[in-house]
Amino acid sequence: MARAAAYPASRHRPDPPPDLTSREERARLSAPGLQAFFAIMGRWNVRDEDARALLGGVTNGPFYEMKRAPDRVLDTDRLTRVSYLIGIFKALRILHSDALADRWVRLSNANPIFDGQTPLAYMIRGGLPAMQTVRRLLDARRAG
Repeated sequence: MARAAAYPASRHRPDPPPDLTSREERARLSAPGLQAFFAIMGRWNVRDEDARALLGGVTNGPFYEMKRAPDRVLDTDRLTRVSYLIGIFKALRILHSDALADRWVRLSNANPIFDGQTPLAYMIRGGLPAMQTVRRLLDARRAG
C-alpha cells in the first residue's frame, strides 16, 4: 500500500502572537498602535466622534488624552480594534491607489455585507466582529 505524501516541511516559523494578557506586552504595543490609529483616522478623514466609536466608545476626555499623548496602555479590546484597523489600512493600500484607499471606508459599498452603507458605518455599528469581517474581505480580495 502506498503511503500518502507528507506535507512539505517549511523553514518558516511564524512568531507566536503577542500575549495580550500581559500588561507589559500591551504597553509595548499601545503607543505605536495609537500613533498609527490616529494617523489612519487622519488619512481617512474620520471625524473624532466616529474614531471614538471605532475604539469602542471612548469618551471625550480619554480620547483627547490618547490623541495628545498616546502613551497609555490599551486594554485587549481596544488594542485588537486598532490592530484590525491597521490591517484594513494596509490591505486597502495594496488593493487601491492611495487616494481611493483613503476614501474607501467612506464610500457607499454595493457588497451585500455593507447593506448599502459605507464600510465605516458598518464597522461603527458592528464593532469588533464587523472590523474582522472587513479585514477578512479585503484579505480575500488581496489573495484572489
